Amino acid sequence: MDVCARLDGARCRGRNASAGEGKVFFFSTPGSFVIFGVAMKKNIATRFSVSLPPALLDQLDEMTHEKGYDNRSLAIADMIRAQLIDHRQKNDTGEIAGTITLVYDHHKPHLQASLTDIQHDHHDAILSTVHVHLDHHNCLEVLIVRGKASVIRKIADELIAAKGVKHGKLTVTTTGKDLPS
Repeated sequence: MDVCARLDGARCRGRNASAGEGKVFFFSTPGSFVIFGVAMKKNIATRFSVSLPPALLDQLDEMTHEKGYDNRSLAIADMIRAQLIDHRQKNDTGEIAGTITLVYDHHKPHLQASLTDIQHDHHDAILSTVHVHLDHHNCLEVLIVRGKASVIRKIADELIAAKGVKHGKLTVTTTGKDLPS
């Protein structure tokens, strides 16, 4: 039965509750206005409490505002996701995606051949590459990768350790499959 149908003729209307909690139903009779209740949606969010020193809370609020989050909960959820991704990458659990960024001098003998060989050895984990000439000597190469964390780290380590690579960095994220929004 509809929530409003049970009000025996009282005027009923609903509006969304804050933070997606469900629908708040109001009913009124002439001269009165009373909140009837909340119809909850299933598994929208779970509330929990966190205690923080005031200075840390101030910094969180400042960051939340600067980054354009609507509220603390969204900012904290993103921080938790980032930590879960980092944890999985370090503990070899699940599949990850990411980028391997390299800066190198393309005039170094055999370097490009070495980098190409490494990439061909791992063609199943390297989805795409972008190669940009930064100047006459230096190139930037970005590889988009996906696979088991230990395999992706091994590929990144091989490429970054190649003689002639000036700088390299592995940046990881999730494939999104095992991380709730």
